[in-house]
Amino acid sequence: MTSYAFIFARGGSKGIPGKNIKPLQGKPLIQYSIEVALQTSGINNVFVSTDDADIAKVSRSNGAIVIDRPIELAQDDSPEWQAWKHAISWVREQYGDFEEFISLPATSPLRSVKDVESAILQRSKIGADICIAITPASRSPYFNMVKQLGNNLIELVNKPTNSISRRQDAPEVFDITTVVYVANVEFIMSHDNIFDGVVTSVVVPRHRAVDIDDMYDFNFAESILNNTVSEGA
Repeated sequence: MTSYAFIFARGGSKGIPGKNIKPLQGKPLIQYSIEVALQTSGINNVFVSTDDADIAKVSRSNGAIVIDRPIELAQDDSPEWQAWKHAISWVREQYGDFEEFISLPATSPLRSVKDVESAILQRSKIGADICIAITPASRSPYFNMVKQLGNNLIELVNKPTNSISRRQDAPEVFDITTVVYVANVEFIMSHDNIFDGVVTSVVVPRHRAVDIDDMYDFNFAESILNNTVSEGA
């Protein structure tokens, strides 16, 4: 089976200007995703879809093949799923057909090769359309997440049938991460949403599930990397 990795990186980040190539511990942010893709067993090629010349330059210098993303697919409100479809069509035209699509967002620099390989194996084992990465949630809609009712009152997002007095007694819930997405190519091309198909998952620890959106996230990721380096010294 032919498997290709994709990294989707726009140039117009608002929270952190130039985020996708901002140096994190001396390396452009996107380089972390490229390196993991190149090190992952079974990935045949690594593509970066971008509308930005600087991101393209950094990506090529680190061994990725660049796909020029149309400007209409690089706006703040552009659905990433459509960028996925565009990238698949481009690769099919240039490199021929392939079966497995692996997305490794640049904003998750702390993932490991093992996380990606586990997701690839899990999708294959289950026979799912897509495998995503999840991490234990810090809040629970059954215990300490609420919604406003519009009359100055609130209630739990999901009211349990029986009273729950301890978080440990609530159903276990998870956050969806941006660590890795592994999908069947035909599923992506014929649908418009992850949960349109059969979805499985792999669990990753929180310290590898950091998704960088703002400087708080960036500094947090840098702190984790600094601690990792210190522990390994």
